[in-house]
Amino acid sequence: MKSMKWLLRREIWEHKGAFFWTPLLIAAAMVILMGGGFAYSVAFGNVENIRFHGDLVSVDGVPQAMRYKIAHIAASAYLGAAAPLFLVLAVVVFFYCLSALHDDRRDRSILFWKSLPLSDRDTVLSKVVTALCVAPLVTIAISVATSLLLLVIGMLAAAGKGLNLFAPVLTDLNLYLSPFYLLAFLPLYILWALPTVGWLLLVSSWAKSKVFLWAVGIPLVTLLLLFWLNFIISPIAPVHFDIDFIGKEIVTRMLGGLFPGAWMSEVDGSRLRQMKEGLDAGAVLGESYRTLANPGVWLGAIAGGAMIVGAIRLRRWRDEG
Repeated sequence: MKSMKWLLRREIWEHKGAFFWTPLLIAAAMVILMGGGFAYSVAFGNVENIRFHGDLVSVDGVPQAMRYKIAHIAASAYLGAAAPLFLVLAVVVFFYCLSALHDDRRDRSILFWKSLPLSDRDTVLSKVVTALCVAPLVTIAISVATSLLLLVIGMLAAAGKGLNLFAPVLTDLNLYLSPFYLLAFLPLYILWALPTVGWLLLVSSWAKSKVFLWAVGIPLVTLLLLFWLNFIISPIAPVHFDIDFIGKEIVTRMLGGLFPGAWMSEVDGSRLRQMKEGLDAGAVLGESYRTLANPGVWLGAIAGGAMIVGAIRLRRWRDEG
């Protein structure tokens, strides 16, 4: 347990620029740009009316019932402002996994780490935990802080125009539950991201160079070859490969599982479209966990685990010398 703790500290220390400073700088840019836009609208804008559910209403004459509806939507959906940070998370973790085991061999530092009483299993698992838990938790913390700051700036801007939302927003339970809903998505994200993390670490432990080309090229070229075989074989034989299934369930899961919300393609959209009073995070969470009834999710997670085991064995025996 102590060795795992120090291995995780090592990963955070070596990659704090990617995991901490990158999302923090993007969050700062978002606050400056979006917050500056709010401030500009208050200082120089001429916003006298707002359109809400198709109705044009004077800003300083919003009825109390409508004010509470606006506040409920703001308190329920304010974390949506941090969506760019989660896109950055997917990119950062993708390239982190690609370089996680390859760089140790390239710069020969693997000889130093192998001289320490650290097993290959713990070393690889520390990178898995960093990719699937540490990086998302850091992004969630920064996202919540950024979204709250933007929400406060937005409410100040609205108050400057005569629409005071502070009381109804602060008394809305969703304001406080939203971060916990976000955390509740983490186990789902881990299951969906396992195939991608396993594949990238497997390639990282095996490829001597051009890791990105190997990781992306093998699935895409294989898909193209199967498509070509279908084209050649179909006129003379009834046998053919299900390209749609392979592309969606295998290639997409191998390369796109790190994007938060990748499971939304499996969610019943008709239930979500019934939301009339803003985002119901609890309903979205429930519908998201319904995707676990799909056996493909578990088969992908098992395949990801198997590829991680393969990465551990390759790290144990592979040497560039």
